[in-house]
Amino acid sequence: MLRSPQAEAPARPRRGWRGAVVAALAALLSACGGGLPSIDVFNNQSPPPAADQASAAIGTGQIKVGLLLPLSASGNASLAGQSMRNAAELALAEFNNPNIQLLVKDDGGSAQGAQQAAQQALDEGAELILGPLFAQSVTPAAQVARSRNVPVIAFSTDSNVAGRGVYLLSFLPESDVDRVTEYAIAQGRRSFVALIPDNAYGSVVEAEFKQVVARKGARLIALERYPADGGGRIADAARQIAQAASRADAIFIPDSGDGVVAAAQALAAGGLNLKRLQAMGTGLWDDPRIFQDAATEGGWYPAPDSAGFRAFSTRYRAKYGQDPVRTATLAYDAVALVAALVKTQGTKRFAPDTLTNASGFAGIDGVFRFRADGTNQRGLAVLKATPSGGQVVSPAPRSFNGSGT
Repeated sequence: MLRSPQAEAPARPRRGWRGAVVAALAALLSACGGGLPSIDVFNNQSPPPAADQASAAIGTGQIKVGLLLPLSASGNASLAGQSMRNAAELALAEFNNPNIQLLVKDDGGSAQGAQQAAQQALDEGAELILGPLFAQSVTPAAQVARSRNVPVIAFSTDSNVAGRGVYLLSFLPESDVDRVTEYAIAQGRRSFVALIPDNAYGSVVEAEFKQVVARKGARLIALERYPADGGGRIADAARQIAQAASRADAIFIPDSGDGVVAAAQALAAGGLNLKRLQAMGTGLWDDPRIFQDAATEGGWYPAPDSAGFRAFSTRYRAKYGQDPVRTATLAYDAVALVAALVKTQGTKRFAPDTLTNASGFAGIDGVFRFRADGTNQRGLAVLKATPSGGQVVSPAPRSFNGSGT
């Protein structure tokens, strides 16, 4: 993300699973040493009454965990923070109040606020820090936690802030790129062109796209960047791609609705019929503006299985009387994971080997696992853009194969 607005804006009106941000359970998590643990803990019980929203702690257990959220930040950030706090509370309740106490701290959405919030949580005995949400806040909070040898599970989608003991439970752009590109190659697409927005998000996806194409033995014929705000330069970039497209069989346009539509129009003006190539994008394509554009119909994009979020939203609305922000599932899954590890892993509950278990975990948005470098891998589906919405062409995996390194 490198602070990409598409990837980390907290709570714009939802235009698809990814449109709001950065977005992520009847059986308890099984032991990490065995098969894939599950965090699907919905037990068909009526949700408990809402707790005092001003409470500084949730739960009364002996294991203390800090939860850093932008509760008083300006704009939609505070809405995201409150929704994530509610989701954390819901997870704790649906795990039948495990031996956990969440120390909720307001980081104000700032670096200084996050540092102070992390210090407070650690001084009160936190063994693990959940959050912060924004990239600018993760590093200062992690510095404090690292000095105490306490791990952090943050919600930022900027992989640059991941590292030793700092794990990201979020939807990383790199995962999107890997999933859709590997699927395209598996379907016989071997030569690519790419038209990429010239912003921080574009820089991240460009780097990953080049890596995965090279790793899989495919070819990148041409790549052009265009201003994220449109302008005349998009026409120049599109003409360059249109000229090179005769040697390609797929085109990658990793942008959101308006950007993809503008790129498609510029490509058509440059003489390229998108129907001749397989169009593909990232999770930002889960957008009605793309579904309604004939030029992008049939294009592939990655996304989590939506069934988990729909079920979560139903339970959230039953308790809080409103819809959750899309990032709320990250807080739910983080707390559910902590509850499961506390129950099953004893003193090793937050050890690096436990958190980076190669089998991973199953959350609301599907399977996920942490890598040793702090980034994550998620099991995503591949969907096809149609006028009626996204249609699954490759289901999300239910387990991981390999070491995940």
